[in-house]
Amino acid sequence: MLPTAVLDQVATEHPYPLLFATISGAHLYGFASPDSDFDLRGVHVLPVREIAGLRPTRDTIEQTGDREGMEIDLVTHDAKKFFGLMLRKNGYVLEQLHSPLVVKSSPAHDELKEIAKGCVTRHHSHHYLGFAETQWNLFQKEDPRRVKPLLYVYRVLLTGIHLMRTGKVQANIVELNRSFRLTQIEDLVDVKVNGTEQQRHGPSDLGFHEQEYLRLRGTLAEASAQSSLPETPTAAARLHDLLVRIRTTPH
Repeated sequence: MLPTAVLDQVATEHPYPLLFATISGAHLYGFASPDSDFDLRGVHVLPVREIAGLRPTRDTIEQTGDREGMEIDLVTHDAKKFFGLMLRKNGYVLEQLHSPLVVKSSPAHDELKEIAKGCVTRHHSHHYLGFAETQWNLFQKEDPRRVKPLLYVYRVLLTGIHLMRTGKVQANIVELNRSFRLTQIEDLVDVKVNGTEQQRHGPSDLGFHEQEYLRLRGTLAEASAQSSLPETPTAAARLHDLLVRIRTTPH
Protein backbone atom coordinates (compact mmCIF):
# COMPACT_ATOMS: atom_id res chain seq x y z
CA MET A 1 0.00 0.00 0.00
CA LEU A 2 1.34 3.41 -0.97
CA PRO A 3 2.06 5.95 1.83
CA THR A 4 -0.25 8.53 0.26
CA ALA A 5 -0.20 10.99 3.14
CA VAL A 6 3.60 11.07 3.34
CA LEU A 7 4.04 11.49 -0.41
CA ASP A 8 1.39 14.21 -0.50
CA GLN A 9 3.25 16.06 2.24
CA VAL A 10 6.52 15.90 0.28
CA ALA A 11 4.75 17.33 -2.78
CA THR A 12 3.12 20.06 -0.68
CA GLU A 13 6.51 21.15 0.65
CA HIS A 14 7.92 21.71 -2.85
CA PRO A 15 9.22 25.29 -3.20
CA TYR A 16 7.33 25.89 -6.47
CA PRO A 17 3.82 25.14 -7.76
CA LEU A 18 3.55 21.67 -9.27
CA LEU A 19 1.71 20.78 -12.46
CA PHE A 20 1.85 17.20 -11.32
CA ALA A 21 3.75 14.73 -9.18
CA THR A 22 3.56 11.00 -9.82
CA ILE A 23 5.27 7.84 -8.63
CA SER A 24 7.78 6.27 -11.00
CA GLY A 25 10.40 3.55 -10.52
CA ALA A 26 9.73 0.03 -9.28
CA HIS A 27 6.28 0.88 -7.92
CA LEU A 28 5.16 2.09 -11.35
CA TYR A 29 6.90 -0.77 -13.13
CA GLY A 30 5.12 -3.43 -11.07
CA PHE A 31 8.02 -5.02 -9.21
CA ALA A 32 8.58 -3.03 -6.02
CA SER A 33 10.23 -4.93 -3.18
CA PRO A 34 9.31 -4.22 0.44
CA ASP A 35 12.48 -2.12 0.74
CA SER A 36 12.11 -0.22 -2.55
CA ASP A 37 12.33 3.54 -2.25
CA PHE A 38 9.64 5.83 -3.63
CA ASP A 39 10.57 7.72 -6.80
CA LEU A 40 8.48 10.89 -6.95
CA ARG A 41 8.67 12.68 -10.31
CA GLY A 42 6.98 15.79 -11.61
CA VAL A 43 6.91 19.24 -13.16
CA HIS A 44 7.24 22.55 -11.33
CA VAL A 45 6.59 26.05 -12.62
CA LEU A 46 9.21 28.74 -12.09
CA PRO A 47 7.79 32.25 -11.63
CA VAL A 48 8.40 34.85 -14.32
CA ARG A 49 10.49 36.98 -11.95
CA GLU A 50 13.03 34.16 -11.70
CA ILE A 51 13.27 33.20 -15.37
CA ALA A 52 13.44 36.86 -16.47
CA GLY A 53 16.44 37.76 -14.35
CA LEU A 54 20.17 37.10 -14.50
CA ARG A 55 20.33 34.57 -11.67
CA PRO A 56 20.61 30.86 -12.47
CA THR A 57 17.22 29.14 -12.59
CA ARG A 58 16.29 25.96 -10.77
CA ASP A 59 15.37 23.96 -13.87
CA THR A 60 15.74 20.71 -11.93
CA ILE A 61 15.16 20.12 -8.25
CA GLU A 62 16.36 16.92 -6.59
CA GLN A 63 15.73 15.93 -3.00
CA THR A 64 16.38 12.60 -1.31
CA GLY A 65 15.57 11.80 2.28
CA ASP A 66 13.99 9.53 4.83
CA ARG A 67 10.37 10.05 5.79
CA GLU A 68 8.91 7.85 8.49
CA GLY A 69 11.36 5.08 7.63
CA MET A 70 10.81 5.34 3.87
CA GLU A 71 13.38 6.57 1.37
CA ILE A 72 11.79 9.13 -0.95
CA ASP A 73 13.60 10.41 -4.02
CA LEU A 74 12.04 13.55 -5.52
CA VAL A 75 13.03 14.93 -8.93
CA THR A 76 11.09 17.65 -10.73
CA HIS A 77 11.85 19.71 -13.83
CA ASP A 78 10.63 23.18 -14.68
CA ALA A 79 7.86 23.07 -17.26
CA LYS A 80 10.02 24.45 -20.07
CA LYS A 81 12.69 21.79 -19.57
CA PHE A 82 10.14 19.00 -19.27
CA PHE A 83 8.26 20.12 -22.38
CA GLY A 84 11.55 20.16 -24.26
CA LEU A 85 12.23 16.59 -23.17
CA MET A 86 8.77 15.59 -24.39
CA LEU A 87 9.75 16.72 -27.89
CA ARG A 88 12.72 14.35 -27.88
CA LYS A 89 12.64 10.56 -28.02
CA ASN A 90 12.55 10.39 -24.23
CA GLY A 91 10.41 7.60 -22.85
CA TYR A 92 11.08 8.49 -19.20
CA VAL A 93 9.12 11.73 -19.24
CA LEU A 94 6.17 10.13 -21.01
CA GLU A 95 6.07 7.36 -18.40
CA GLN A 96 6.17 9.90 -15.56
CA LEU A 97 3.46 12.00 -17.18
CA HIS A 98 1.13 9.03 -17.70
CA SER A 99 1.83 7.24 -14.42
CA PRO A 100 -1.47 6.17 -12.85
CA LEU A 101 0.12 6.59 -9.40
CA VAL A 102 -0.74 10.26 -9.04
CA VAL A 103 0.25 12.23 -5.95
CA LYS A 104 -0.66 15.69 -7.28
CA SER A 105 -2.49 16.72 -10.43
CA SER A 106 -3.97 19.81 -12.08
CA PRO A 107 -6.00 20.76 -15.16
CA ALA A 108 -2.70 21.44 -16.92
CA HIS A 109 -1.60 17.88 -16.13
CA ASP A 110 -4.66 16.51 -17.89
CA GLU A 111 -4.10 18.83 -20.84
CA LEU A 112 -0.46 17.84 -21.02
CA LYS A 113 -1.35 14.14 -21.22
CA GLU A 114 -3.60 14.89 -24.17
CA ILE A 115 -0.93 16.98 -25.91
CA ALA A 116 1.63 14.21 -25.31
CA LYS A 117 -0.12 12.06 -27.92
CA GLY A 118 1.49 14.35 -30.48
CA CYS A 119 4.96 13.82 -28.99
CA VAL A 120 5.21 10.06 -29.57
CA THR A 121 7.16 9.01 -32.66
CA ARG A 122 8.53 5.77 -34.03
CA HIS A 123 11.98 6.93 -32.91
CA HIS A 124 11.08 6.45 -29.26
CA SER A 125 12.08 2.87 -29.96
CA HIS A 126 15.73 4.01 -29.80
CA HIS A 127 15.27 5.09 -26.19
CA TYR A 128 14.00 1.66 -25.20
CA LEU A 129 16.57 -0.25 -27.22
CA GLY A 130 19.38 1.77 -25.68
CA PHE A 131 18.15 1.41 -22.13
CA ALA A 132 17.61 -2.34 -22.56
CA GLU A 133 21.17 -2.73 -23.82
CA THR A 134 22.56 -0.82 -20.83
CA GLN A 135 20.63 -2.97 -18.36
CA TRP A 136 21.51 -6.20 -20.15
CA ASN A 137 25.22 -5.35 -20.02
CA LEU A 138 24.86 -4.57 -16.32
CA PHE A 139 23.08 -7.85 -15.67
CA GLN A 140 25.75 -9.84 -17.52
CA LYS A 141 28.66 -8.23 -15.67
CA GLU A 142 27.36 -8.77 -12.15
CA ASP A 143 28.38 -11.80 -10.13
CA PRO A 144 26.11 -12.85 -8.57
CA ARG A 145 23.51 -11.29 -10.83
CA ARG A 146 20.56 -9.28 -9.54
CA VAL A 147 16.94 -9.68 -10.62
CA LYS A 148 16.34 -5.93 -10.92
CA PRO A 149 18.37 -5.14 -14.07
CA LEU A 150 16.96 -8.23 -15.79
CA LEU A 151 13.43 -7.08 -15.03
CA TYR A 152 14.36 -3.66 -16.40
CA VAL A 153 15.51 -5.33 -19.64
CA TYR A 154 12.17 -7.03 -20.10
CA ARG A 155 10.14 -4.05 -18.91
CA VAL A 156 11.64 -1.50 -21.29
CA LEU A 157 11.49 -3.81 -24.29
CA LEU A 158 7.83 -4.67 -23.68
CA THR A 159 7.01 -1.00 -23.06
CA GLY A 160 8.72 -0.04 -26.31
CA ILE A 161 6.96 -2.73 -28.35
CA HIS A 162 3.58 -1.75 -26.88
CA LEU A 163 4.25 1.94 -27.62
CA MET A 164 5.20 1.25 -31.24
CA ARG A 165 2.11 -0.90 -31.78
CA THR A 166 -0.48 1.23 -29.99
CA GLY A 167 0.96 4.71 -29.43
CA LYS A 168 0.10 4.32 -25.75
CA VAL A 169 2.45 4.40 -22.77
CA GLN A 170 2.32 1.39 -20.43
CA ALA A 171 5.21 1.03 -18.00
CA ASN A 172 3.84 -1.71 -15.72
CA ILE A 173 5.38 -5.07 -16.60
CA VAL A 174 2.52 -7.04 -15.02
CA GLU A 175 -0.05 -5.23 -17.13
CA LEU A 176 2.12 -5.59 -20.24
CA ASN A 177 2.52 -9.30 -19.68
CA ARG A 178 -1.23 -9.85 -19.80
CA SER A 179 -0.84 -9.72 -23.58
CA PHE A 180 2.78 -10.88 -23.99
CA ARG A 181 2.30 -13.91 -21.67
CA LEU A 182 5.97 -14.57 -20.91
CA THR A 183 6.15 -17.09 -18.07
CA GLN A 184 9.61 -15.92 -17.03
CA ILE A 185 8.17 -12.49 -16.22
CA GLU A 186 5.81 -13.94 -13.64
CA ASP A 187 8.66 -15.84 -12.00
CA LEU A 188 11.04 -12.86 -11.93
CA VAL A 189 8.41 -10.47 -10.58
CA ASP A 190 7.52 -12.97 -7.86
CA VAL A 191 11.17 -13.24 -6.81
CA LYS A 192 11.61 -9.46 -6.75
CA VAL A 193 8.42 -8.41 -4.94
CA ASN A 194 8.96 -11.06 -2.28
CA GLY A 195 12.66 -10.30 -1.92
CA THR A 196 14.76 -7.15 -1.77
CA GLU A 197 16.08 -4.46 -4.11
CA GLN A 198 19.37 -6.39 -4.30
CA GLN A 199 17.72 -9.79 -4.79
CA ARG A 200 20.03 -12.15 -6.67
CA HIS A 201 19.20 -14.33 -9.61
CA GLY A 202 20.64 -17.77 -10.31
CA PRO A 203 23.01 -17.91 -13.32
CA SER A 204 21.73 -21.23 -14.70
CA ASP A 205 19.33 -19.73 -17.24
CA LEU A 206 21.50 -16.92 -18.60
CA GLY A 207 21.40 -18.45 -22.08
CA PHE A 208 17.61 -18.46 -22.11
CA HIS A 209 17.38 -14.81 -21.05
CA GLU A 210 19.96 -13.83 -23.66
CA GLN A 211 17.88 -15.48 -26.39
CA GLU A 212 14.77 -13.69 -25.13
CA TYR A 213 16.63 -10.37 -24.95
CA LEU A 214 17.75 -10.69 -28.56
CA ARG A 215 14.32 -11.87 -29.70
CA LEU A 216 12.51 -8.97 -28.06
CA ARG A 217 15.04 -6.48 -29.41
CA GLY A 218 14.23 -7.78 -32.87
CA THR A 219 10.51 -7.54 -32.17
CA LEU A 220 10.89 -3.92 -31.03
CA ALA A 221 12.95 -2.98 -34.10
CA GLU A 222 10.35 -4.61 -36.34
CA ALA A 223 7.48 -2.89 -34.51
CA SER A 224 9.23 0.44 -35.00
CA ALA A 225 9.72 -0.17 -38.72
CA GLN A 226 6.05 -1.13 -39.14
CA SER A 227 4.63 1.51 -36.80
CA SER A 228 2.13 4.08 -38.02
CA LEU A 229 3.57 6.61 -35.57
CA PRO A 230 4.99 9.80 -37.14
CA GLU A 231 8.65 10.51 -37.76
CA THR A 232 8.64 13.77 -35.81
CA PRO A 233 6.55 15.27 -33.00
CA THR A 234 3.55 17.36 -33.96
CA ALA A 235 2.83 18.99 -30.59
CA ALA A 236 5.43 21.77 -30.36
CA ALA A 237 2.97 24.60 -30.97
CA ARG A 238 0.51 23.28 -28.38
CA LEU A 239 3.28 22.86 -25.81
CA HIS A 240 4.41 26.43 -26.46
CA ASP A 241 0.90 27.77 -25.92
CA LEU A 242 0.46 25.77 -22.71
CA LEU A 243 3.80 26.97 -21.36
CA VAL A 244 2.90 30.62 -22.00
CA ARG A 245 -0.44 30.16 -20.26
CA ILE A 246 0.95 28.49 -17.15
CA ARG A 247 3.76 31.06 -16.91
CA THR A 248 1.31 33.96 -17.03
CA THR A 249 -1.47 32.49 -14.90
CA PRO A 250 -1.22 33.14 -11.14
CA HIS A 251 -0.81 29.98 -9.06
